[in-house]
Amino acid sequence: MYFDKPGKENTEQTLKLAYERGKALGLDEVVLASTKGDTAYRALEIFEGFRVVVVTYHCGFKKPFKNIMDDSVRQELTDKGATVVAATHALSGVERAVAKKHSGIYPALLIADTLRLFGQGTKVAVEVSVMAADAGTLSGKDIIAVGGSGRGADAALVVKPANQSDLFDMRIREVICKPAIF
Repeated sequence: MYFDKPGKENTEQTLKLAYERGKALGLDEVVLASTKGDTAYRALEIFEGFRVVVVTYHCGFKKPFKNIMDDSVRQELTDKGATVVAATHALSGVERAVAKKHSGIYPALLIADTLRLFGQGTKVAVEVSVMAADAGTLSGKDIIAVGGSGRGADAALVVKPANQSDLFDMRIREVICKPAIF
């Protein structure tokens, strides 16, 4: 499925399409990006029977020593059965700091920009899969990975996840949906 444009207005359909495809394939894990918790709350309602892993920004992403996802939201998501991971972006991390200070060419940033050729949401879906794998929250089986372009969700993939140290063992098996225009 291709959306006419990126954005949070695709969230509901993205999550439903991802759930339907995951069920059809016999999958039981979904990883998704969520900053404030809205996408995560909706995913918990839709992905019945799935293990839901929510990935959010690391502490200090916007302001030093401050979390973007409110602690009460994180606790409520956990109470509802989600696993919440706050982690450094797998495809930038410390390279972003070095690039800002020294400029130059950095492999992780090149990988991120290459994935953005398929749209921001696709890059995010891959990235949160790596972040969740590195946090030890995945089984290693194929998963549904959901990302977005800013707020909400607009891309969903079937992915064989991998840890950062084995990134090139990851496989994007299917594109369930993404924006065609971005």
